[in-house]
Parts: sequence; C-alpha cells; structure tokens
Amino acid sequence: MSYKALLSRWREEETLSALRFFSREFEGRHSLAFSHQAEDVVLLDLLKKAGVTPRVFTISTGKLFPESEAMNREIEEFFGIRLDVIRPEPAEVERMTEEHGEDLFYKSTELRKLCCRVRKVVPLNAYLKGFSLWFTGLRKEQSPTRTDLDVLEYDEASGIYKVSPLLEWTTGQVMEYAEKHRLPHNQLYAKGFLSIGCEPCTRPASDPADIRSGRWWWESPEHKECGLHLKK
Repeated sequence: MSYKALLSRWREEETLSALRFFSREFEGRHSLAFSHQAEDVVLLDLLKKAGVTPRVFTISTGKLFPESEAMNREIEEFFGIRLDVIRPEPAEVERMTEEHGEDLFYKSTELRKLCCRVRKVVPLNAYLKGFSLWFTGLRKEQSPTRTDLDVLEYDEASGIYKVSPLLEWTTGQVMEYAEKHRLPHNQLYAKGFLSIGCEPCTRPASDPADIRSGRWWWESPEHKECGLHLKK
C-alpha cells in the first residue's frame, strides 16, 4: 500500500504506518523540525511510537518568546532527546540590522522576508545538508499558502525531501491527540496564540477561525510565510 493510501484516512495507526514507510524509503539521516508548536510535539510522539529516530532541531532566531525557549528543555526531558539548536550567523544579523534597523520587519514585506531568510532560512538550509529526509508538522488548515502542499515534496533550497505526515489533520485532531497523550505544550496557547513564531511578529489570534491571524498581522494572508515552506 502506498503512503497516500495509508494517509487517506488520517487515523493514528495509518500515520504510524506511513512514518515507517518514509523511514524505509529514504535511507540515511532523518531530521525533524521543532518550532514550539503542538503539531511538532504530536509528530515527535508519533515518530517515537513508529520507532523512527530523527535528529530533532530547532531554530533559535534570537527573537523567540521566553515560553518557547523554555519549552526546549521540557521537550528534551519528556522525550529523552537532545535538540540540535541552530542559529543565524551573528555577522549577517549585525549587517542586516545596521543597514535596515532592528525592527526592519515592520517596514515592508520584503524586509520582513529578509529577516526571516537571515535568521531562519539560511541556517536551516546549511543544517539540512547531509540529511536524506526532513519531517515537518505542516498542515493545510494552517494557512491559504499551504493548501496546495503535498505530503511528500522535494525541497530545492535544502536539496532533500520534505514530508508532512499531518498535512490533512485538523486543529481539533492535533489538540485531541496532544491532550489524550498528555504531551508538553507551549504556554502561549493558553494566552490566545494559535500559531507561534518570533515575538515581534506574533500575537494572539485576532480571528479564531484563522490560525495564523496573529502572525505578521500587518500583511495580507498570501504573504504569511517565512520562506521555509514555499513552493518554487
């Protein structure tokens, strides 16, 4: 049975089977992105149940919420792992802020994307070299920019394949799984956040029906990506 058939029903056992399938098909080193959100914790738990042990990484942009930074330690203790913490190049950050200011992201979409690229995209692509597969917690319900994503895609920027096993999961399914299995969660959810990123660019959701309404709230929905998950 193909992974698409396995994931068509989106039940826990089918997702576990799909994770084992991807692990077998892509030999080599696997990685998992941890961005301090519920999807990532659920996916990490599912991978553990499936017997798949990727390297788990997080990007420390220098602009994260204290709640997110604290969650790194909680995740390490809960799952018995060590996170790979990757950071932007200090000289590049300094050059960018000297030229455009510390709060450049509020000035234009182009400068906001520059900040995301320097703080997130460039260090991520450097880290992923040498891996064969990258697991993400992306879901279609998160944003209009993600409705055309596929479960399995080739990421040209990093040069490896990216798989999003929770792509069709709803927010309700994610939260139900997390609560059922008593998984760690970011304390920002209790403060009204539905999507969590860097502190200057994230606030509680203004529209409960729009998960990313609190992300880059001054921009239109079609621009709300940092560059990590855009199709070429």
